[in-house]
Amino acid sequence: MMKRYFEKLSKVFFDAKYNELDEPQQAVIKSIAQEESIVKDVNNAFDEQSTFGQKVADKVASFGGSWTFIIIFVSIMATWMSVNTFWVFSEEGFDPYPFILLNLVLSTLAALQAPIIMMSQNRQAAKDRLAMDKNYEVSLKTEIEIMLLHQKLDELSATLKGAGMIQNHRPVDEEG
Repeated sequence: MMKRYFEKLSKVFFDAKYNELDEPQQAVIKSIAQEESIVKDVNNAFDEQSTFGQKVADKVASFGGSWTFIIIFVSIMATWMSVNTFWVFSEEGFDPYPFILLNLVLSTLAALQAPIIMMSQNRQAAKDRLAMDKNYEVSLKTEIEIMLLHQKLDELSATLKGAGMIQNHRPVDEEG
């Protein structure tokens, strides 16, 4: 019974069979037929599916792109260079100028941080695509629901006109 209703709605609104529709269109037809809301919180749905590694990547990217990270990072570098510079004057520092060990640490940090940030950006792009898909579904359902309301209003108007309860009123021409 419900399958036939899906098919009827698909034919009316998309001029296609239900199984020929793409996933968002099928979801809209299903939600209309079952009188369900199609609106979902994409952020919660997406975050619930996240693995531990993905959550860590998001936290690292969030921290790595913050002023807190920049201030801490600059402070550590300044301290490192100061200690090794002044230590050099008194005796041999553990990483004398040109700070080869510091360069190695910075390179390693960049090599690790870049792919982690890329993972987070890819997840954000996937989240944005999911949000756009949901937005499309909501817009499509809204459009169809408005079409249904117009149809019902037209039927009601025709019924009332047929019963003589309302008349067609034309604006009066000012000249005639």
